[in-house]
Amino acid sequence: MISSLTASAASFQVAASRPDLDRAAAPARSARQADEDADKAMSSGPSVEELAATDTRVRAHEAAHLAASGGLAQSGANFDMVKGPDGKMYAVGGEVQIDVSPGRTPEETIRKADQIRRAAMAPVDPSAQDYRVAAQAAQMQAQAQQELARQGNAANGADGATSQLSAAINAYTKINESAPSVNLFA
Repeated sequence: MISSLTASAASFQVAASRPDLDRAAAPARSARQADEDADKAMSSGPSVEELAATDTRVRAHEAAHLAASGGLAQSGANFDMVKGPDGKMYAVGGEVQIDVSPGRTPEETIRKADQIRRAAMAPVDPSAQDYRVAAQAAQMQAQAQQELARQGNAANGADGATSQLSAAINAYTKINESAPSVNLFA
């Protein structure tokens, strides 16, 4: 939707700078008439050139999201379309749905959050929504890193020491079971 706002702003700038609507260029016209003409030009919508430029920007923006999604995209890009004065349809906004669910493990969540952040920030001109998604991905990544740190601390605590000792005993037992044995008597 940012693109449609940008297109409207560009349309306003173009309409306001046209010599036939500029008050300085037509001093004999009343201010009210100039305002009415500007409003009329604005209500007619953006030109075909402006719509085509917006369409190109929107499609490139969404293509960047898709390319950087690393398989997290749940579908292709969906576009908000408008009919131009030439009767053709132009994209003025769009979205790509990305899977933002956490991974099965903290490590997987960290990798996934990094991919989400890269996909959100891939376009040259990230939107406000793109920044929000990137911030949510950073928060998800930080929480997963905290969970991983908690798991690491548990391994160093009493429970962790017990599990490490059990693992060592099991490894030693497996080594001794697989080694040939010899009985020595004195």
